[in-house]
Amino acid sequence: MSEPQPSRWPFLLRRAHSLCGVVPLGVFLIEHLVTNASALYGRRSYGMAVERIQRLPGLVWLEVLGIFAPLVFHGMYGIAIARRAKLDVARYPYSSHWLFVLQRATGVLAFAFVLVHLWQFRVAKARGSLDASQFYGAIERTLAEPLWFAVYLAGLTATVFHFANGLRTASDTWGVATSARGRTSVAVASAIAGVALWALGVDTMYHFALRCGGVVPLPGFDRAALCGL
Repeated sequence: MSEPQPSRWPFLLRRAHSLCGVVPLGVFLIEHLVTNASALYGRRSYGMAVERIQRLPGLVWLEVLGIFAPLVFHGMYGIAIARRAKLDVARYPYSSHWLFVLQRATGVLAFAFVLVHLWQFRVAKARGSLDASQFYGAIERTLAEPLWFAVYLAGLTATVFHFANGLRTASDTWGVATSARGRTSVAVASAIAGVALWALGVDTMYHFALRCGGVVPLPGFDRAALCGL
């Protein structure tokens, strides 16, 4: 009697989990940070960026099927992976590498942060208690609170690290880089992308909370005109 074949579901679920982390969630993260960074050119610039998104055809379905559904799957399956992490570490010595631990820890933190962020803005908008035109002021008020600023800074850091390191692991999962040199190149590129996204996010937070224009104003920024000085 032939032995039963192992189920392919774990393999397929891990591939789907990896793919969701890059597309669409990774793409959405980049778009979200870039859209928010338009605030560095003033309230009007941010309002125009948000309005362009609100005019997208089928926006509700795009958000539900392209963002929320993949987010729930990626987050919940990621938590299941994190819960098994101790077993993996015990069985496979290489898994105890700090990147392995941080990837799972930041995944849980990022998922919790994103849910809070969605509740504050997307859910509030869906319930009618917050209009898209009020996002700018709502972000200002939120980040003006030191506790919330710290929460958002931690959430941004966890999310960007999880994405950037996830790009590296995804390249291994999908066989993008097969040589040692190729893997090193992917790791360096992922780290550079992560630092750039994190810096952009922090600069945007700094703009909303402390100093109009951010830490270093972008090219063409007129502080007096755009900040009402």
